[in-house]
Amino acid sequence: MARERCGRWVRWFRAFRRTRPFWGGLWLIAGGWTVLKFSLSSLQLIVSTGFGGVAGYLVGGGMILCGLIPLALPGQRYTFGLIGVVLAVVSLVVSNLGGFLLGMALGVLGGSMTVGWGAKRPRREAVEG
Repeated sequence: MARERCGRWVRWFRAFRRTRPFWGGLWLIAGGWTVLKFSLSSLQLIVSTGFGGVAGYLVGGGMILCGLIPLALPGQRYTFGLIGVVLAVVSLVVSNLGGFLLGMALGVLGGSMTVGWGAKRPRREAVEG
């Protein structure tokens, strides 16, 4: 019974992954998390620095959202993939070199994969004759 449930879950996840820009969204989320991780500082420091302190949180959170939205709405992959790439490049300036270049690189990779994703098409049988 548990094996049957596990098999059903695996089939569902496989179908989910193939009908959405899964890997692009995942890399974009990982890049946003990295930018957020390296932007963490005390609340007092954020308030005293003003917009410069908040910008890292906004960019990292925006990258995470740009990775999650195409997973829910695959038709919006172009818009949010491009916004994610722009936010990843902006993170270079506003957040510790874009999460020490790692968050920026993951964000650009994920956004590019999201824009370039195409749904799997059913195979056509070879035409005889």
